[in-house]
Amino acid sequence: MGQLNIKDATLIAEAKELAALLGTTATGAVREAVHERLVREKAARDQRKQRMFAEIMAIAEDASKLFPPGTSSDHSDLYDENGLPR
Repeated sequence: MGQLNIKDATLIAEAKELAALLGTTATGAVREAVHERLVREKAARDQRKQRMFAEIMAIAEDASKLFPPGTSSDHSDLYDENGLPR
């Protein structure tokens, strides 16, 4: 894999400061920081997906109440056993 060449003096200083606090190298500190952020971002995306799914399902539940009883999207009565129109 390729290298990452950081030319931001502030980031380098902060990585070194974090490394000193963690008792590791600057590379280790950056690795840990990136890993932790990646885990948080993936979890947040999963939560957004789950929330959106729940909201869509709630809309579908509400919409299903608008259809009269006995109605269906099953149109099997319109087609024969070969899938051809009757």
